[in-house]
Formats: sequence, C-alpha cells, structure tokens
Amino acid sequence: MGTNPFIGVIYHWIGGFASATNFIPFRAIKRWSWEIYWLIQGFAAWIVAPVVLAYIFVPNVFGILHIAYATHPSDCLYAFLFGALWGIGGLTFGLAIRYLGIALGYAIALGLCTAFGTLIPPIYSGQITTIMHEGSGQIILLGVAICLIAVAVNGAAGWSKEQETTPEEKAEAGESDFSFGKGIAVAIFAGIMSSFFAFGLAAGKPIGDIAKAQLLANHRLDLWQNLPILIVVLWGGFLTNFIWSAILIIKNSSIKQFVGAPGNNPMRASHSSGDTLVDFDPLDASTYDRLAPKTLVANYLFAAMAGVIWYFQFFFYSMGQTKMGKYDFSSWTLHMASIIIFATLWGLALKEWRGTSTRTKWLVATGLFLLVGSTVVVGYGNYLKATQDAVTAAMLH
Repeated sequence: MGTNPFIGVIYHWIGGFASATNFIPFRAIKRWSWEIYWLIQGFAAWIVAPVVLAYIFVPNVFGILHIAYATHPSDCLYAFLFGALWGIGGLTFGLAIRYLGIALGYAIALGLCTAFGTLIPPIYSGQITTIMHEGSGQIILLGVAICLIAVAVNGAAGWSKEQETTPEEKAEAGESDFSFGKGIAVAIFAGIMSSFFAFGLAAGKPIGDIAKAQLLANHRLDLWQNLPILIVVLWGGFLTNFIWSAILIIKNSSIKQFVGAPGNNPMRASHSSGDTLVDFDPLDASTYDRLAPKTLVANYLFAAMAGVIWYFQFFFYSMGQTKMGKYDFSSWTLHMASIIIFATLWGLALKEWRGTSTRTKWLVATGLFLLVGSTVVVGYGNYLKATQDAVTAAMLH
C-alpha cells in the first residue's frame, strides 16, 4: 500500500468523528449510574472490540503477541503501563469537563494532550533535531503550532461562552460545579496523562513490526499492523478504568443496576431541550421499580454501542498512522485536531452555542477553520517527506 499522507489525514478525520460521536448513545441510557454504563462501554471498547477486529484482520494475532512478549518483553510491558496511565487521564478528563464545561474543558485538556503526545516521543527518541532541520519537518511543526493556536482560540470561545451563561443556565446544563481554578489544575493533569496513549503506541512498535511481517507473509495489507498494539495499550487502560469503576460501584452500592435496579444517568440532555432522558417521576416512589427488560437490554446495547464507536477512533488512527510515513509522530496532532473539529460540530448541531454573542460564534468559527487548516498543513508536510524519501530511494537504485 505504501505511504500516502492525505489518505492518512482522511483516516484520522474518520477516527476523530468516531471519538466525538461516542457520547451520543450515552444520552439514550435510562436510569443507570455513570459507573455502570462506563464499565460496560469500557469492556466493549478496550477488551472486546480490539481483540475481535485484530482477529479479523491480522492472521495469528495471539501468536504475534506471544512472539512479541517473548522477544520484546519490556516494550510490551511499557505499552501496557502507558495504557494504564492513559486510563487515568481519561478518568480525570471527565472531572475537567465537570469543572470547566465541555467547550473549555475539551480545549485545554486536549490542547495539552496534543502538545505532549505529539512532541515528547520524537524528543525522547532524538528524532526532533532531524525534524527541525528539514523543510518537511518544519512544515509539520508549523501544523502542530497552528493546531495549538486553534485550541487556544477554542478555549477563548469556551471562556466567552461561560461568561455569557447565567448560573441558572449552567445548572440546567449540568455545569453548576464550574470552578476555573480547580478545572485548570485537573485539565493540565488530564492532558498530560492522556498523552501517554501516544507513548504506548510508540513503545509497542516492535509488536507492529512483527505484525507487519506476518501480514506481508500472508499477502495481507500492512494497513492493519498496529491493531495488535492497540490490544496491549487498551487492556492497560481498561485495568485503570475497571478499578475506578469497581470502587464507585462498591461506594454507591450500584451493582444491582446490572440486573435492573434503578439509578440515574448524569449524561441526560439539558432541561432546556425538553428531553431529560429521565423515565421516572422523582416525586412518585412507585416509578422507582426495576427497569423493564426491554429498557435493560437497550441500556446494554447503547453502552456497548458507545464503546465500539469509541474504539473505531483508534482503529482508524492505527490505519492513518501507517500512511503518514517517517514522521508518523504527527498522527497524534491530526487525531486530536479531528476530535475537536467534530466535537465542535456536534456542539453546533446540538445548539450548545445558541444564545451566545456574535464574538463568541466568530471565535468558534475561527478555531474550527484553524483546526482544519492544521490537519492540511501536517498532511502536506508528511507528503513532502514521503516524496523526498521516494526520490532518494530511486536515486540509490
């Protein structure tokens, strides 16, 4: 298949759309507490989906993992460990959203995640010096800088929105806990920890190399070479999330919700939309009965659907990374930018910016334009590098 950065950008856009969309099924879950459906979606996203998709596309995937662990045990363990650390970032990211709101929380946490996840791997490997002295590398770094500027603009839009929202409106939107100081501290921590996913993928490269050899030997596309890496990294993430979810289940005595006991879904739509997604009257005790079997099955399906949609972000990320060429570290920038692009579009579709000033809307539009532009610039930089490498290879032959 070979390197094709522009195809890689498209794959990253699809992955970003999946990441920004996975929360939608949560809104349809009725009378389940967060820790219940979070654990179910996590099991689907981080255990089932990675194994099933890798088993479908990669021959002898478990044999590949066995060989990788036998020959590169430390790399496999680091990939798992970084996945676990990334899991902590995912948990604290939710807390950042609670304190800052969706717009500001996404902008700050994902902005830091973009910077750390993109730049630290090449700095650690020593590749950054070469990148900075090549024209193609400089263009890629320019794209990263544009992405960070776009994130700052989105953050300004989010802050402007917060200033224009009344306490009553914040309460209706579930943002009554807004705290800029706490939110900034948590968002910084979440952004740093979430970037460990990029480190996990880098640490698991030997697994991908073994998978690539196996795929080529079986006359299969090397596009799927990173799928076995995802199994290791995501299992690490599941461990962290399982432990925290189990703690909450014990603390809140919510384990009976798995079999139909009622709970409360905090991911309901705002009151102003007219759809609270709460299917009982809190003043009528008789409506606290067990969930109907149909509702219970639907909850499992919606939670699992959210998990599978979430996994597809990294399914397409892994495909996009294989197309980016030598400087595939830039994949993380493309992924984060794509998430923010589609999260912003979802926010517009769900009318989250309704009632804000013209200034705020212009900031949103500008941030969106810069994010799209950053993905094009990064893709072009990778295209130039791939072209240069192709010319060099032709001259040597």
